[in-house]
Amino acid sequence: MIKNILIDLDGTLTDPKVGITTSARYGLNKVGYSLPAETNIDWIIGPPLKASLAKILNVAVDDDRAEQALLGYRERFAITGLFENTVFPDVQTTLAVLQHQGFQLFLATAKPIIYARQIMQHFELDQFFTELYGSELNGDRTNKGDLIAYILEQQQLKSTECLMVGDREHDILGARRHGIETIAVEYGYGSPEELDEAQPKVRIQQFSQLLEHV
Repeated sequence: MIKNILIDLDGTLTDPKVGITTSARYGLNKVGYSLPAETNIDWIIGPPLKASLAKILNVAVDDDRAEQALLGYRERFAITGLFENTVFPDVQTTLAVLQHQGFQLFLATAKPIIYARQIMQHFELDQFFTELYGSELNGDRTNKGDLIAYILEQQQLKSTECLMVGDREHDILGARRHGIETIAVEYGYGSPEELDEAQPKVRIQQFSQLLEHV
């Protein structure tokens, strides 16, 4: 029986496209790398950001340019990009129903918790969650599998009583590492091909459809 639902943030609860992509371009400009305006970088939404910036720069993740681009990103994101964000339809009402039904809800995001907490409070979504979990600014727990392991340990949860909801393969594969079933939302930033390969148990087109599967 499912008692606990772990839920991703970017691409699942909110659409952070403007804030993330604009801040990423700002950070890349800081290290002298200018992306053409027509270049689509939506794929960076969801996975660990430093690795994505390193990929764009064509350098190793531990390269100083990737670190400097990340710091430039945070410089803008922490003040402006954080709130260039919108909540997806029916998210608040669906979370309220799940909470009323007795599910424990846990945020499980690769985004640094210092930002995730501000976003959740800004959009008044934190009231529905038992606890919010994210990564650390030093890079700890940006891997979704590591983050889920941390949540299970901190909350003393049984994986068989948990469900993970997210939009990217990282959510699905990270949960599978712990024997947790997954539901993928198709309106986020995971491509159909990515989700086909990751093989979540269920795919939904609207967040409210979560109620039909729990």
